[in-house]
Amino acid sequence: MDLLVLLGVGLLTGTTTVLFGFGGGFVTVPVVVWADSALGGEATRVAVATSVVVMVVNAGFATAVTPRRTLAALRGGGPLLLLLAAGGAAGAFATRLAPPALTHWAFVAYTAVTLADVLLRPGFLRPRGQAGSSVPPRALPALVGAPVGALAAFLGVGGSVMTVPAMRRAGHPMRVAAALANPLTLALSLPAATVHLATATAPTVADGTPLGLVGLVDLRAAAALLLGALPVIALLRRHPPHIPDRVHAWAYAGLLGVVVAAMVFSGP
Repeated sequence: MDLLVLLGVGLLTGTTTVLFGFGGGFVTVPVVVWADSALGGEATRVAVATSVVVMVVNAGFATAVTPRRTLAALRGGGPLLLLLAAGGAAGAFATRLAPPALTHWAFVAYTAVTLADVLLRPGFLRPRGQAGSSVPPRALPALVGAPVGALAAFLGVGGSVMTVPAMRRAGHPMRVAAALANPLTLALSLPAATVHLATATAPTVADGTPLGLVGLVDLRAAAALLLGALPVIALLRRHPPHIPDRVHAWAYAGLLGVVVAAMVFSGP
């Protein structure tokens, strides 16, 4: 049953990767917490690490099949990508040191704040630079890379929760903001995944039985999630759905709300 649920969630993460730039974090963290509930308080830490590995593959694959003309918006963004990577490594190390409950409730709090921000602050539901405006989209400043990378890796959410709203307010339509979130997520999640795989000791359940983890990563869960996600990413990139921009933005906000509720009810 766990495997079927993970495959189903993989299908969902493939969809959110393309439509919202979520490489898996907001969707996979709650379900891996549930799947590895036998670990108790350690389940959130394992979920964050597993989510980061899933994001590396999903975001990398989605970036590879994104049209070059879309990715051209990141031209000259080398410093931003490097700082995202540095922040991602730092955030992964912080996850190892922080109490599991702190990681869990920080995830809930940040998602709730982001939801309130996209709903209440102007610029997300209808960003500047659209509806015939002559104002071109702005580039993200490189200095945001380190804090975004660190917080995203610490919570296991990827870069989309921060970069999609930022790019919306910079003037990009949802379709472009979601597509650009994938290479940014890849930049921060790759070093974070390396940290989680190589430097952490796998926890065990209460009776001392290991769960087949590599470091803090549940590879069984990650493989099932990716098996469901990758075909969906390929299909939706080849045949992208035509969603009105405002509906697309509201759907992003709705997904944040669902994730907040899921993490509250799965809390330690």
